[in-house]
Amino acid sequence: MKKAILGKKIGMTQIFDENGKAIPVTAIEAGPCTVIQIKTVDNDGYQAVKLGFGEVKENKLTKPKKGEFAKTNITDEFKAKIANKKHLREFRLEEISYNVGDEIKADIFAAGDAVDITGTSKGKGFQGVIKRHGQSRGPMGHGSMYHRRPGSMGSTSTPGRVFKGKKLPGHMGMETVTIQNLEVVRVDLDKNVILVKGSVPGNKGAILKIRNSVKSK
Repeated sequence: MKKAILGKKIGMTQIFDENGKAIPVTAIEAGPCTVIQIKTVDNDGYQAVKLGFGEVKENKLTKPKKGEFAKTNITDEFKAKIANKKHLREFRLEEISYNVGDEIKADIFAAGDAVDITGTSKGKGFQGVIKRHGQSRGPMGHGSMYHRRPGSMGSTSTPGRVFKGKKLPGHMGMETVTIQNLEVVRVDLDKNVILVKGSVPGNKGAILKIRNSVKSK
């Protein structure tokens, strides 16, 4: 069964295995998430589950987000559970065994599982080609007219233009990035924290989408 959850990046640390080898891990607060809405092919054209994570004051919610909560058509029993969630994300799953109001915690994953984690990379602002694309600099000696510039901008008469896709300076970071096949090293059920081997996109506090790996090692 496909599994998915929302989480918040806490930071990186290291743990030691039974042989004393250090393993770099990222700590992620995975849930608890509440099922806000179940989307079906008949009503929405596709099948997905919408999860809510984190609490926020009602006066901080925008009208569009309040409208999302109003669409859920649930009883008063679950209204207190799903209202005022700060982060909402959808996951397309082949099989959905959840109901509106259900709570999903970190225990859906176990040590040894392979997961794909999606987040927004750190923003670096406007950067040159050396930092943005890893290009090499030119000579730094006296008389050199080329230091950290992007290189040739095209021939003179033929083709007489810059080819589309040339790597140039520009905005770096703040892009959606998915890291595949990350190993879950440990799961702390009491704190709803999972430790994942390696690094994941984003700053501390970044919201992450965690799901089963689509590829196997």
